[in-house]
Amino acid sequence: MESPQSSDGAQPNPVAKLHWGMDEKSFLLLLHLSQLAGMILPGAGLVLPIVMWATEKENSPLIDEHGKVIFNWMISSLIYTLISLVLCFFLIGFPILIVLLILMVVFPIIGGIKANDGMVWKYPLSISFFSRPMEPFHRLGQ
Repeated sequence: MESPQSSDGAQPNPVAKLHWGMDEKSFLLLLHLSQLAGMILPGAGLVLPIVMWATEKENSPLIDEHGKVIFNWMISSLIYTLISLVLCFFLIGFPILIVLLILMVVFPIIGGIKANDGMVWKYPLSISFFSRPMEPFHRLGQ
């Protein structure tokens, strides 16, 4: 019995690997958006992305890369928040905290949208603690 072929003679792609029961793009979208879970349950915005990344990073280089981008931002935003809290004694920290809170909502949404479009997007202002490509965003394979 012959294996099925497409009209151009190429073999069909094998079934895509599922991550937590989702295709890779959906998983990456939720990996970025999982940072917002802290708005509903305190601490979940930190724990959920860590668990998602740790359980699947070995199964996909793309998930590993997105996880590094997310953790670079999470660590950077923590540093910026601590600095802003100190600056609150001089009143300048309050507007900085407001801007940081807005960015902590907006950046994961943009990152999730880019991930769903197949791109890796480096969050602006994030410090590179984990290695990743230098471009602000790119498509894998290019």
